[in-house]
Amino acid sequence: MKIVCIGDSLTYGFGVRRSKSWTKLAQEKLGMEIINEGINGDTSGGMLSRFHNSVYMQRPQAVLIMGGVNDLIVGADLGVVKANMMSMAHQAIAKYIDPIIGIPTKIDLKNIRQDWDSFTDFNKVAKEIDEYQQWIKKFCATFNFRYIDFYSEFEKSAGDNVEELYIDGLHFNEKGNEILSEIFCREINSIKNKI
Repeated sequence: MKIVCIGDSLTYGFGVRRSKSWTKLAQEKLGMEIINEGINGDTSGGMLSRFHNSVYMQRPQAVLIMGGVNDLIVGADLGVVKANMMSMAHQAIAKYIDPIIGIPTKIDLKNIRQDWDSFTDFNKVAKEIDEYQQWIKKFCATFNFRYIDFYSEFEKSAGDNVEELYIDGLHFNEKGNEILSEIFCREINSIKNKI
């Protein structure tokens, strides 16, 4: 089985060695081909524009689509993010690829890098991410798409140590990537016979 993961820095594994990114760890655990098509700083519009080459041309059985946070960081309207995510999911279906929507993780507001914090209002972004994750669940229920709730599951798995897992308030260290891979593997193991 082959899965493409298309997204931004959360998918790419910003800040850790390639061998320690959650997609690489998941590939080793699951014993299947997982292609990391995350690009640091990418937006949902960027993901949509490269969807054909990054996803369809690789002929996977499934695609994990997770992004949109960078859109919100630069002030894009949440409606734009929703439209782009919906478009990618429906393009996947049209090409006989199972879409799985990834719900991005929360922001650690207390530990955002200072230079980034001066760039945008991260309190506003955090509220929009909360609204976004609720919309993803409704969207997936409406169209019978699967999703992986990294937003809620990461906090459950991390417990009281969640702040220690961030590098800069947005991205995760090796231990954080390990938790992301565990969440992903658990979900894929539960659905892989249905894909």
